Amino acid sequence: MKRRDFLKLAAISALFKTVPASLYAKEPPVLATAEGKDYASITKNVIAAAGGIQAFVKKGDTVLVKPNMGWDRRPEFAATTHPLIIKTIVEECLRVGAKKVKVFDNPCNDMRRCYENSGIQAVLKGMKDVEVKFMENERYKMTKINGAFLKEWEIYDETLSANVIINAPIAKHHGLTRLTLGLKNMMGITGGNRGYFHRNMEDALCDIHSFVKCQLTLIDATRILTDHGPQGGSLKDVKVLNKVIACTDVVAADAYATTLFGLKPEEISTTVAAHKRGLGEINLSKVKVVKA
Repeated sequence: MKRRDFLKLAAISALFKTVPASLYAKEPPVLATAEGKDYASITKNVIAAAGGIQAFVKKGDTVLVKPNMGWDRRPEFAATTHPLIIKTIVEECLRVGAKKVKVFDNPCNDMRRCYENSGIQAVLKGMKDVEVKFMENERYKMTKINGAFLKEWEIYDETLSANVIINAPIAKHHGLTRLTLGLKNMMGITGGNRGYFHRNMEDALCDIHSFVKCQLTLIDATRILTDHGPQGGSLKDVKVLNKVIACTDVVAADAYATTLFGLKPEEISTTVAAHKRGLGEINLSKVKVVKA
């Protein structure tokens, strides 16, 4: 609402000694979930239910799709985002006219093996206007973040130049933060000594998300890693759920995904910190959950 219109309505409302609650009401974030064994189909459905890809990607946009490719693991070990989910997101972006879709991650294991064994590199090979990039050391840019913990940090320059960022993590256990979801997945756009983040992981992640805005978070819960994360390595720790989650609110997405592990959002310190910093909604009763 324009300031002029607001003042007019406020003046009229003053005559009746009240201002309509709708002036101040905040629409709850919409969180979409879908379930099924056709991962391409449920990914399309959940994006549509979250507002449709056209709500986020416009013709001519450069889009970063940020998966988790951090570990030298095949998809069935639930340490990396499922390749069919990433392929579907990329296809949806191209369908509405994205000029370029870039897919990259700064992994913890050998980059070439991570990209190959995740299956993501293979499913995107040969797609027009799609780049699956190895991150190059010289392209990290020391950037002023002015956060609570990170005053400046190395951010990959192609993150900074993207028009749209779609955050596509996998839901899994983490030995330090209990879970790694949407908030933590964006560590993969940073360089430098990321071990430093562990001194204050909560504020470090909040600082990154305060500076780099993701337009959509889509969480892969087709199979989740329930223990020995984030790297995993045993199929005994993998639980197949065949679910995906999508929300414009990364905190709400993480909060909902937390319940899939039998935990409460308030038990995950990174989610709590992000909510307190105003990055999203942790209370699921204030989130509109829709099934696609």
